Amino acid sequence: MGARTGDSGQPPAQDSSEGSGSSNPPILRSGPASFSAQISSARRFCLSLDPDSPDRLTVACGGCEHCAPDYVIERDGFTYITIEFVARGEGTLVLDGTTYTLTPGTLFAYGPEVSHRITTDPHATLVKYFVSMAGTEAESLLRQYGPVPGAVVHTSAPTDIVALFDDLIRSSLRGTAFTAHIAALLLEQIILRIAETSVAHGLAGGAAFATYLRCRQYIDAHWGEVVTLDQLARECQVDPAYVCRLFRRFDQQSPYQYLLKQKMTHAANRLMMEGLSVKQVADESGFSDPFHFSRVFRKVMGMPPGRFARLHQRP
Repeated sequence: MGARTGDSGQPPAQDSSEGSGSSNPPILRSGPASFSAQISSARRFCLSLDPDSPDRLTVACGGCEHCAPDYVIERDGFTYITIEFVARGEGTLVLDGTTYTLTPGTLFAYGPEVSHRITTDPHATLVKYFVSMAGTEAESLLRQYGPVPGAVVHTSAPTDIVALFDDLIRSSLRGTAFTAHIAALLLEQIILRIAETSVAHGLAGGAAFATYLRCRQYIDAHWGEVVTLDQLARECQVDPAYVCRLFRRFDQQSPYQYLLKQKMTHAANRLMMEGLSVKQVADESGFSDPFHFSRVFRKVMGMPPGRFARLHQRP
């Protein structure tokens, strides 16, 4: 997102959405001056550019841009605090004088006093999402969870971030009486999900991070078969202690904790189906002892599985 070099950085007070949610949105024929014209297509929106409250978390504008090969944005700052996320392609970012390589999964933030220059690789053009925000609540959230303006991080769950941004765009383009509130709630989810999955930018391209992702993806695909840490390590061809170090480093939890969350998420979905007993769901989740399953379920979900089933099954 952004203005051409030398523009003021003030977004337009109107909806500038183009295209659709498809993977190949139509070519952008025209657009407001402060949105970049150096793009091949875009889906963009504007909501509240002059918020009623200086405190409340408010989404100003946002969208998704498919950059043209000549895409270059250079500014001394921007009116709103903005988070950008690289979904595809490669490029270069100079943020407050420091140069970073942009790759899929990169997230960065800037604001009124943060200079930035963004360019795309003409042979692997950037596809990136952005959201601009206002309010002291926005500043507080980013101070607590990040990324603060001037920071660059990498997410270990880019698919989740894309899904949240797509939801934000769809909701913001509806233009109902609830749109602004829904957009603010979705923005908070985006910030929290970034915090939950972020790793230092310099670590994201290394062998350690690639091994962590491989182990996590194995759990995602085979959670029903994995029972022990040794089994996971053997299947992923790494040392068990190293797997633990990787998860602590990149995920702030152990691989076994991550595995249990996947199992309990599946169990919760199964318990919402009528006619299944706790014992059946425990067996499906790889627990031979239903009492042990109940203890784990309660620890992860906050209530016993029997009570969860009674609350969530349709009458």
